[in-house]
Amino acid sequence: MTRVRRRATGFLRDFQEFALKGNVVDLAIAVIIGTAFGKIISSFVEDVIMPLINPLVAVSGKDWRTITVGPGIALGKFFGSIVDFLIIALILFLAIRALQRFKRQEEVTEETPPPEPQLLAQERLTDALDRLTETIEARIERG
Repeated sequence: MTRVRRRATGFLRDFQEFALKGNVVDLAIAVIIGTAFGKIISSFVEDVIMPLINPLVAVSGKDWRTITVGPGIALGKFFGSIVDFLIIALILFLAIRALQRFKRQEEVTEETPPPEPQLLAQERLTDALDRLTETIEARIERG
């Protein structure tokens, strides 16, 4: 009985560590935000963009969303989904591009140029000479 209980608590502890890791929580938040963002983009396409494009693509006075081919093949909805995808892809591309630029600028400002090898060697020699001088002076004072 205690063996089963240990396994269960070990499993629960492992699951808790996994579920509360930063990556899993970040992924869950990203999915939620992505879902909300998708709804905003769908509304933007249906309510703003397509009414502007609708007069251009109107087929015999029909709305673009009702374009169908054969029995039940809804091309209008499919085209709307394609436009949604293209807008989301464009926005993500622009956001990722901006983040990469910001990251590059951050890396450039944080990087300090490595010291020149000659300067580094001179500093080491100077430190060694200082220690040697202190050692010699200490022996002279003793003797």
